[in-house]
Amino acid sequence: MSDNDDKNIDRRRKLALLRISGAVATSVAILLGVYFLLEAVRPESGLISFSFLLVLPAAICAFATYIGDPLAERSRSFYMTMPLWLLGGVMLISIPVLREGVICVVMLAPLWIASGMVGAYASYRLRDRAGDRGTYCITVLMIPLLAMQIEPFIPLQQPEATVSRSIVINANPDEIWPLLRGIPDVRQDEGAWTFTQNVLGVPRPIGAYLLGSGIGAIRMANWGRNVRFREHIIDWQPGRAIGWRFDFRGLDAWQFTDRHLMPDSRYFKVTTGGYRMEPVGQGRTRVTLDTSYRMQTPVNSYSRMWGEVFLGDIETNLLTLIRQRAERG
Repeated sequence: MSDNDDKNIDRRRKLALLRISGAVATSVAILLGVYFLLEAVRPESGLISFSFLLVLPAAICAFATYIGDPLAERSRSFYMTMPLWLLGGVMLISIPVLREGVICVVMLAPLWIASGMVGAYASYRLRDRAGDRGTYCITVLMIPLLAMQIEPFIPLQQPEATVSRSIVINANPDEIWPLLRGIPDVRQDEGAWTFTQNVLGVPRPIGAYLLGSGIGAIRMANWGRNVRFREHIIDWQPGRAIGWRFDFRGLDAWQFTDRHLMPDSRYFKVTTGGYRMEPVGQGRTRVTLDTSYRMQTPVNSYSRMWGEVFLGDIETNLLTLIRQRAERG
């Protein structure tokens, strides 16, 4: 192989790297542009939309892979790995730069990666039949913009869901009942290790106490980081059950954890909760904690899966705390 051949190969590699870098930079710029546009025009619901969650990443990855392979000679693995690098990088920098919460990024990742791969694969299949490159790129980038105009006119369902966790405690209901009314002095070493609280950073309860007694009483909850809320008692059966309606008014501090996942928003609203006790013999009691919520997103089934994880972890921690206190007497 001659020196000229080596130089040509090096030149082609540099040009390919330059094209890929340009495609990634352009894609990131478009993503950020759409992000800030949605935040300005529809700050409450723009990012929780079908267009942003599924259409935009598919279009961006279709665009980036098509531009990065102008000669239609790259392998399918190039098209399938590009979304991982492109969208993965965007989501990582969104935490320090855009100040997005870790929970939002974790929930967004599977949707964006899967959607991005669909878009990249579409470009791989169409690269020999797309015709004019400029027309193809403009068409791809116009799809999410058109979807954003149509989506506000499509009504969203608002289903309800309940998350339940149970635990068996070596104590009788009368011994457990005072703990269900409230534990005002939770220590940091109490409760259970959970993915939601120990990894993602959702606040852990540090205390709760009851004002009054019976239906109409108020349970005051403190979860640290200035996260405080009320629970209005709506079910009162001493030794059997206690239930409440959540009151998150004034919970602006929750934005410190994740501003898109406040528990009283238009697309995620935690409504009621409560404990139930059932004797199971030999001085043991099964305690069940239920939490109900409503959701209104374009991906309700997907959101319900994460609701099961997040609320389930919180319930597991609370039940473990009660068992530890009850069994210590």
